[in-house]
This record gives sequence, C-alpha cells and structure tokens, in this order.
Amino acid sequence: MPSKVASPISLDDQTAAALLPPRPARSHKGSFGKLLVIAGSVDYAGAAFLVCTAAGRAGAGLVTLAIPESLQPLFAAKVVEATTLSLPEDDVEEVDPEDALARILDHDHDAIVVGPGLRPSLSITELIRGLLSPDEDGEPAPAVLDAEALRSLATVDGWANDVAARCILTPHVGEFVRLRAADGVNTDKLGDLVFDDAKRLAAARDAACDWGQVVVLKGAKTVIADPDRRTAVAPFENPALASGGTGDVLSGTIGALLAQGLGTFEAAQLGVYLHGMAGDAIRRRIGDAGLLASDLTGELPLARKRLTEVAAAAR
Repeated sequence: MPSKVASPISLDDQTAAALLPPRPARSHKGSFGKLLVIAGSVDYAGAAFLVCTAAGRAGAGLVTLAIPESLQPLFAAKVVEATTLSLPEDDVEEVDPEDALARILDHDHDAIVVGPGLRPSLSITELIRGLLSPDEDGEPAPAVLDAEALRSLATVDGWANDVAARCILTPHVGEFVRLRAADGVNTDKLGDLVFDDAKRLAAARDAACDWGQVVVLKGAKTVIADPDRRTAVAPFENPALASGGTGDVLSGTIGALLAQGLGTFEAAQLGVYLHGMAGDAIRRRIGDAGLLASDLTGELPLARKRLTEVAAAAR
C-alpha cells in the first residue's frame, strides 16, 4: 500500500474528455460493445427501459435486456432499440438461477449491468452471485452493480471474497451504509456521508480497498474510488437530479462505457461526468425541480459531443 494517498482527481471537461473511447469512422455496431442488462420487474419496468436507453445514448453498439420469460412480451414491446433475452423461470417472474445463468453465459456480451428494478428474491441473489463468480472459461464480464444487486450482496457474508468479475458498485448513501454494516463496520464512525466531503472520500476509498472493486458513492460531488486508493470527485451538485430513475440512467451510461472497452475506474469517471453534464444542461433550462430521468437520456450524446470538441481542441 502506498505510504501517501494521492490527492483526488477533480473531474472537469478536460479530464473527462481524455477518457473518451475512440469512434473510428469505419466501424459497425459490433465495434462499440455489447451490453447485457439484467433489470426490471412488473413494478419497476421503467428502470430497465432507462438503463437500456441510456446505454444506447452513451454509445453502446448493442444492448440486450435479460428478463424473466413471462415478462418478455411486455418488455420487448417497449425497449425498441434493444433486443431481449428470456430467462427461464421456476415460477412466474421468479428466475431459475441455474438455468438463467447458463443462458446468460451462452450470450455474447462485453459487459453487464445488473440490479435496477429487479424483484428481491433468493433466486436473484443466487443468480447475481453466479454471474460474479469465477468462470471456468475465463474472467467473467465486467459488471455495474446497482440497486437490488447491492441489496442482495449485503445479505451475503464475505461476498467480496467470491467475486471474480471486475465490478463498479454504484450505491447511494443508504445502500453504501447497508453494505458496510454487512462487512461488520461500525457505520456510526463513517460520519456524515451526505454533507461531509472528506468523510465521503475516505469512506469510498476504504470500501474500494476492502472490496477490491471500484466504488461510485452517489450524491452531490459524487466520489469514485478504486482498489489502488485512487479517487476522483465530480463537481456536480444538482438538486434536480433528486428524482426517481436518475440512478438507472447512470448505471446504463457507465455500463455502455465498460462495453466500449474502458477500464472500471475510467468508465465510472466518464459515466459520472456525462451524467452530471446532462443534469446540469437540463437544470439550466428548467430550474432545480421537475427533471425526469428520461430527460437525461437525450442529453447524454450532446454532453459527449461537447467533450469530443474539448478533446479535439486539446490536440
């Protein structure tokens, strides 16, 4: 472990632009990554739609939504640009974890987003553990873990020891505290993780080291930390983003960048920054209330275009 912790990266247009994955003129949809999304349920269908739309807007070439087979007709009619993959069930809307895992592993993908809008169940927990476990054919695909994936992991003792995949965990403060409590950490000693930026930075860095994964601690001035004790802080403080579904857009954005070949720390930084840029653009138009998560998706390619111009000017 380094004797001195490096200062956090302060994300801005220049640092984010330097992370942009290339977009060669002579390319095709397979050139820009295949993202598998495991998300959604009857009560939270919107979460799956937002993840898939955000992934497409963030540049993923192909997006596939994996959903319990009884729900496939409903979702296939809505996710127009994505394809769907039906997951075998052992009851209505209850996946059969073994058969579902086999079907997922047989599917060609470069990265995964798992968790948004999933129905809590033991079978989902088992499926998530299987996705992240060592694969006899090699390292599992990198994954963005959000929402129900995080809650599921918090129920498993020592979950981090069994994870072989390179992951980006994207908890809000409540999910983060639940995960740390499951680690046996005295969460009272974490301090104020909403308003105290120094505490947020330290907590995210310690968790990333303990879990061996990249952590995105969401909120005002979102913190990104990796297991090598590197950290980055986004500049955005936007109350308009305090709206249901905005985290699903973030998950899809980061997942798309993973699928395009960025490393976990780099994808997390750029995804957070693009998401923040999109939110700020909407806030300038409508103010600090009334933003819908679906508003963000249309702003993502415009944010990327701005960063592309910044990158071109720097060359």
